[in-house]
Amino acid sequence: MLYHEGAVVGWGTLALINAGLAQGKNRSGLNWFLISLLLGPIATFLLVALFDKLPSE
Repeated sequence: MLYHEGAVVGWGTLALINAGLAQGKNRSGLNWFLISLLLGPIATFLLVALFDKLPSE
C-alpha cells in the first residue's frame, strides 16, 4: 500500500515539474500537466528532447 501512495505522489510531482518545464518553453503549463498525468516520463522526454522554446508573444 505504501508503494502505491509513493508512486502517485511521484507521478503528480513529475506532472508539476513538466508543467514548469513547459512554461519555461512558452507552452501551456496546464495542458502539459494533464498530458503528464497520462504519459508521465514520456512527456518529460518529449518536452526536453523534441520541443524547442516558442518565441514570446
